[in-house]
Amino acid sequence: MTQAAQGRASLQKIYEILNGYFGNLRWWPGDSPFEVIVGAILTQNTAWKNVEAALDQLKARDLLHPERLLHIADTHLADLIRPAGYYRVKTKRLKAFLNFLNQEYQNNLDALFAEDLWILRNKLLSVHGVGEETADSILLYGGGKPVFVIDAYTRRILQRHGIIADNARYADIQALFMTSMPPSAPLFNQYHALLVNTGKQFCRKKNPKCNLCPLQSSH
Repeated sequence: MTQAAQGRASLQKIYEILNGYFGNLRWWPGDSPFEVIVGAILTQNTAWKNVEAALDQLKARDLLHPERLLHIADTHLADLIRPAGYYRVKTKRLKAFLNFLNQEYQNNLDALFAEDLWILRNKLLSVHGVGEETADSILLYGGGKPVFVIDAYTRRILQRHGIIADNARYADIQALFMTSMPPSAPLFNQYHALLVNTGKQFCRKKNPKCNLCPLQSSH
């Protein structure tokens, strides 16, 4: 079996083990595609509980709407999203996306997500502050597009199981998932959620709980 084939088999086995252990995780939290997009931008470099606090502030003022957020003052927006941290930086990033959505799609999310997956991904990556993980989170969780999100948890788990090298590129890790599994948004959604939960509960950066991890049997 080639190394690539071994990697694909390993990813399939990991999914089966984690899916059996955790069950359906129904991730990502969000009442609407737009809330998911805002959350994807706000969650950069912060814990989700902080993002939820910021989203709650926006919800309480009925501001989770593209046009309303676009037209409020930057200082006001920054104050509202303060719980998410780096609030001035994230205000600029949110406004950059909102301007993009307004100029390219007239604030119409249906038109945004009707775009071809890879064309839209390239457009998103051209928006200030939108990197690969954020773009893919928007596409998968906001738009239901079959693209796999690679984050620090995913990278750490695969490195520790010898599936990828320490210096593996985002695109290469993503391609490994997308050639190993059927191209299904619900499947990619669930698999990513399984990896996030495994990373949080067992495969921690410090003091990992390898002896309790359901993946200990995958070696």
